[in-house]
Amino acid sequence: MDYGSLKKVVMKRLREELPPHLTYHNTGHVRDVIRAAREIAAKEGIRGEELRRLKTAALFHDTGFLFGAEGHEEHSCRLAGEYLPRYGYTDADIHKIRGMILATRIPQHAETLAEKILADADLDYLGRDDFFTVGNRLFRELLHTGVVKNENEWNALQEKFLEKHTYFTGTSRENRNKKKAENLQVIRSKLTPV
Repeated sequence: MDYGSLKKVVMKRLREELPPHLTYHNTGHVRDVIRAAREIAAKEGIRGEELRRLKTAALFHDTGFLFGAEGHEEHSCRLAGEYLPRYGYTDADIHKIRGMILATRIPQHAETLAEKILADADLDYLGRDDFFTVGNRLFRELLHTGVVKNENEWNALQEKFLEKHTYFTGTSRENRNKKKAENLQVIRSKLTPV
């Protein structure tokens, strides 16, 4: 598996082809998810080829945004299937990577440890100090696409999302739950009754 060469090619394509209104689902998010996946994997005991597959899934998990937001996970799986054989990935590798990508679909559903790690890495920011900075990028993106119309709608959406969200891995629950609860309290304080 030649992850290094693959990453250069995929990141270049994302930089050049993703629409500029994607202020959240862009190369910055991909790098963040790869970093978070690596950190969680280290604490969960994932190494070697399984770690390479995990980083590859993180690299591809939102490439489907090249074709639009709807069904982007399936598009990401298709793209992975096109690229990966050229970089030494087997059919078994591709099958596992697709499972990890699909685990990031909302509402998240993960079975294997690798799927759980990627799902947690994708939403790692929910329990971090930079939650509002990262969230503001998603707000601008959703405002542009008409998913939300104003900040109050956005905060109401975030409140519901954070209330329902649960991290899968012990590492993420231990490292992110406390701050996620604090972030939820701040959002509630910002909400204006409709």
